[in-house]
Amino acid sequence: MRILLSNDDGILARGLGVLERACEPLGEIHVVAPDREQSATSHSLTLHHPLRPVQLGERRWQVDGTPTDCVMLACEALLDARPDFVVSGINHGPNMGEDVLYSGTVAAAMEGLALGIPSIAVSFAGRVLRDDPRLESQVELLRALIAKLMALPRFPAHTLLNINLPAIEAEHVKGVRLTRLGRRVFSDSITRMKDPWGRDILWIGGGSVEWSGPDDSDFRAVHDGYISITPLHLDLTHNSVLDAATDWWQAP
Repeated sequence: MRILLSNDDGILARGLGVLERACEPLGEIHVVAPDREQSATSHSLTLHHPLRPVQLGERRWQVDGTPTDCVMLACEALLDARPDFVVSGINHGPNMGEDVLYSGTVAAAMEGLALGIPSIAVSFAGRVLRDDPRLESQVELLRALIAKLMALPRFPAHTLLNINLPAIEAEHVKGVRLTRLGRRVFSDSITRMKDPWGRDILWIGGGSVEWSGPDDSDFRAVHDGYISITPLHLDLTHNSVLDAATDWWQAP
């Protein structure tokens, strides 16, 4: 089985190395990842300049582009054959709720899905420190979980699976929950600053976040010490609103 790994934290990211260790016994591993951090690039493509993949090893490439670029180039140009699975991560921080709309980690898996390849995104719901023992301890748990998902008789059609690992030691993980997206609200996420020449600049990031959602939401599962798996798909159609269109729309 051929497995493509990518991420949005860059080819040197600790999380990617942990993911390689988790997936190595499961098949032939190919790594195609950005040459630098590409967090919050969402599903963007590089269209205005050429990309220059650099081969670092027999099945290892770095790309001066986005996570979406990496998966597209891997499947269309760099690999001899398409992978059987795309696994993206392990992201340095959670990807829950609305985060999935911004996440390059989720976008890499989404690109795999768009290309017709079963795909999985993996994130760690905490800061990934150097040799973080909490993440390191979950390698075998993650390997068993990914192996189980890959061995499903029927992987969910037109769906990627978004995994969030709780920021705790493996021995304290209570199990796995299937979840839905929660909701998160950022406060004070824009900082006003001055550049070295005294000009006003605005920096997006930081602030505080508040989560809400039902008991089966992703953030509640992670908060309670469970691994969260949320099925996501490309179709953003609000079907119930469409079905009830007679309540609010009349053709001119």
